[in-house]
Amino acid sequence: MSSPPAAHDQDDEKEEQDEVGSTPATALVPSHRLSPSPSPSPAPVSAIPPSPPLPTNPTRNHIHNLLLLSDSALPLGSFAFSSGLESYLAHSRHSHRPTTHSHLRSSSPHHPSSTATHITRHFLTLSLTSLASTSLPYVLAAHRATLLSNSNSDSASPTSLASLHETYDATQPCAVARRASLATGKALASVFDRAFAPHHQSHQQPHPAHQQARQGRRQQQQQQPTHFAPLWGSITATMGLSAEQAAYVYLLNHVKSVLSAAVRIGAVQGPYQAQGLLASDWVRREMERVLERYWDVGVEDAGQTVPVLDLWGGRHERLYSRIFNS
Repeated sequence: MSSPPAAHDQDDEKEEQDEVGSTPATALVPSHRLSPSPSPSPAPVSAIPPSPPLPTNPTRNHIHNLLLLSDSALPLGSFAFSSGLESYLAHSRHSHRPTTHSHLRSSSPHHPSSTATHITRHFLTLSLTSLASTSLPYVLAAHRATLLSNSNSDSASPTSLASLHETYDATQPCAVARRASLATGKALASVFDRAFAPHHQSHQQPHPAHQQARQGRRQQQQQQPTHFAPLWGSITATMGLSAEQAAYVYLLNHVKSVLSAAVRIGAVQGPYQAQGLLASDWVRREMERVLERYWDVGVEDAGQTVPVLDLWGGRHERLYSRIFNS
């Protein structure tokens, strides 16, 4: 006689409970929860390649000197000169006049600020061309003469370097530009004599550039010219810059000086716009253009190719009001 169905059900439930009780607890958890996803193990320290040794770069000192000479904080007094920009704006038919009229404050292409920026760019083109044709040959000639003097060549001497200053002085038709060149040349001689020369004397014989720098102030007292362009070429050669670097920084510093004057005059809308012009491809192309054009021009062929700049510079002292020396 068979047992009742209820008894069979109780026996089955008891067997299931015994099986569950004998099953490990981990078997009841899904496998994807028990085994977490593998995280990427950090690379061992030994697997990271070490930094290579710092290479010995013999031109590192030259780059350091190049950055020193291109610094806008170099105390040359160039902030007192506008390179003729102030007189040019005053005599230009489309001269920029700062205005407070609200109806002129618009974003149209004929806005005064747009016109002033165009005029500043035009003046920079003329000024770079004039500087390259009149002064750059003397920079390069002084640079070459200084290198020849350093190699103990009889073809170059401090006397020949001094003759470059005298020739440059005799070929300056504009008295205002001549005074500016003498003032910045005197400042450059003082900076080199007091700040740079002690670090470039080494154990060699006194360099011609050192002699020029030391005699710069005495030459001023003795009415002997010490112009900026020839002295720049001599000092840059002494400090290890190549002729191309010396010429390029010479032109770049001129552009920075003109743009700095443009900010103070109001010809450009603040330092950000001036820096934008300085960093533009247009300025770089203009500098390269004049550098290539006048690279092989000697001092005997140097001359003013933009005569109107001398007229603007000469009339600067006749302005009714001005904020720059020239």
